[in-house]
Amino acid sequence: MFAKIRWRLLLSYLTVFTSILLIFAAGVRLLFARSLTEQLTNRLTTLGQGAATNAEFENGRIKVETDFIVQQLIHENQGLEWFDINGKSILKQGNIVLNLPFSPNQNQLIIKTRKTRIQAVILPIMGSDDRKFIGYIRVSQSLEEVDETLTKLDWILGSSIIIALILSGFSGVILTRQAVQPIEESFQRLKQFTADASHELRSPLMAIKSNAAVALKYPKAMRKSDAEKFQAIVSAANQMTRMTEDLLVLARAEKHHIRSEFSVNLTAIMFDLLSLYQPEASAKNINLKSEITENMYLLGNAGQLTRLFANLIENALHYTLSGGTVEVTANLVCAYLIVSVRDTGAGIAPEHIKLIFERFWRADESRSYWEGGSGLGLAIAQAIAQNHGGSITLTSQVAVGSCFTVRLPSVKISDNSPD
Repeated sequence: MFAKIRWRLLLSYLTVFTSILLIFAAGVRLLFARSLTEQLTNRLTTLGQGAATNAEFENGRIKVETDFIVQQLIHENQGLEWFDINGKSILKQGNIVLNLPFSPNQNQLIIKTRKTRIQAVILPIMGSDDRKFIGYIRVSQSLEEVDETLTKLDWILGSSIIIALILSGFSGVILTRQAVQPIEESFQRLKQFTADASHELRSPLMAIKSNAAVALKYPKAMRKSDAEKFQAIVSAANQMTRMTEDLLVLARAEKHHIRSEFSVNLTAIMFDLLSLYQPEASAKNINLKSEITENMYLLGNAGQLTRLFANLIENALHYTLSGGTVEVTANLVCAYLIVSVRDTGAGIAPEHIKLIFERFWRADESRSYWEGGSGLGLAIAQAIAQNHGGSITLTSQVAVGSCFTVRLPSVKISDNSPD
């Protein structure tokens, strides 16, 4: 139980930590990419302004006297393109030139080609003498280096997140174990106290029952009202004895997992229980049906398994009215034994199903203590099933009935038979 709690805490911790790391990494990448784009935009703007200072307007045309070396533009993956005031291309320099219609309204743009992305900046050209508007210049540069830098950043951030999660996972295991350990120790002490108290209560309860039985053996020496009181004492003592025995069984069942070297014949156990409860079913006019597969074996404790299925059958017979049906089926499915106890009783409300295996829990219609019952039967059944490496589940519908299904690992008799 506590192992599941530790894993849930660890999973929750890692989920929250992963979310924080991803948000942080996304923010860092966004800011870094924006910073690189702004730096490139400033560099292109500076390049364009420097080239534009060498342009002049003569005889109705733009004359470019540029000192820019084309080879340097090619090396830097840059390009220059000159336009007149009508947007007509005049001159191209470099190897990164956009083959797009000119639009003076777009000051900045990023174009994605088959090979890479290209960023461009469009600047107006002013005459060097009269400072009149004479055309445009479009400066372009490949974003290949920027993309490579961002890819390296992604690898660094991704690797950092993975390493952080691995380290956090190891530390989380230690921290969750330390966090749950005091609770687990308290729970173990509580279970030990329950077992000890149940064991110690057996003797005084036996003394109460014995003395009350002796007094009831000689009813002539007491008044009728006294006999009724002693009878009530015996009844209460019987119920308390049943409860202490159930608490002791529950404590023992939860203390250790089954480690048996021999197999148990589940088929024989089920047939014995059906024979045992058939008279009670007949007395209540309940149709007790069964479908049991032959030769079903599992590793475990025969006494505890008998108690498990006896509790389920008793529960079904108690809540099934006269004329109803209780059906017990046991089959081998793959490597598991599937045992179902289905009844046509009152059923259990959906909101109560998750509470049905709680100790001493009861609802007005779905679960209550009957005479001689301790309110621990289903809790004991669940503990025994889990102790044998299995599980028990419930499906139910109000006014239709309930079905308890036990799933236990099977074993081949030839592999685990005693020498």
